[in-house]
Amino acid sequence: MAVLDLQEQEQLDTLKAWWKDNGNWVLGTVLVVVVALGGWRGWQYYQNKQTSEAATLYQQFVEQLASNDAKRVNDAAAAVMDKYAATPYASRAALIAAQVNESGKEPLRAKTQLQWVIEHASEDGLKSVASLRMASILLDEKDYAGALKLLDAKHAASFDVLYADLKGDVLAAQGKPSDARAAYQLAFDKLDEKSNYRNLVQMKLDAFGAPK
Repeated sequence: MAVLDLQEQEQLDTLKAWWKDNGNWVLGTVLVVVVALGGWRGWQYYQNKQTSEAATLYQQFVEQLASNDAKRVNDAAAAVMDKYAATPYASRAALIAAQVNESGKEPLRAKTQLQWVIEHASEDGLKSVASLRMASILLDEKDYAGALKLLDAKHAASFDVLYADLKGDVLAAQGKPSDARAAYQLAFDKLDEKSNYRNLVQMKLDAFGAPK
């Protein structure tokens, strides 16, 4: 295992602290965007009776989010997942409920919901978000092998940057600076020059210095 020098370790510790405070917000924002883009399109595409009913139940689930009551949110999500698993609404309910459980420090419940999305979602984007969130939880749990397995799996191309970036975090946590830097470089190269996210990845690259 490669050993970081003192300066690199201090920079990495600072970066980890920033990501601990802001990482969920960054990835959570991605989740919200994916869910928002797909929800209305799903309503327009599916016009059969079952999906109409699923949309109504999903709306009830959304209303429960305002309650800030994790049990009510989970119960409402479970209702959509159990009754209308084949519709796009079920996976969206599971993803959002998982986010609520992550925020509420209930990683086991969150992982169960994320695994459900990975196994049942019909949309690659939703599966990719679920795998990304699952890998993030596994990183927090220091299950590096499990996280890397998810990050190395096939995913929607539009998520390449986020997958490469999180893979860099996992490799950095493993004490593999060269591999981590290569992952961050891949993410950096795929980002638009005007993207604010590019600045974050640049910080991570700077923490490791020039390639050795």
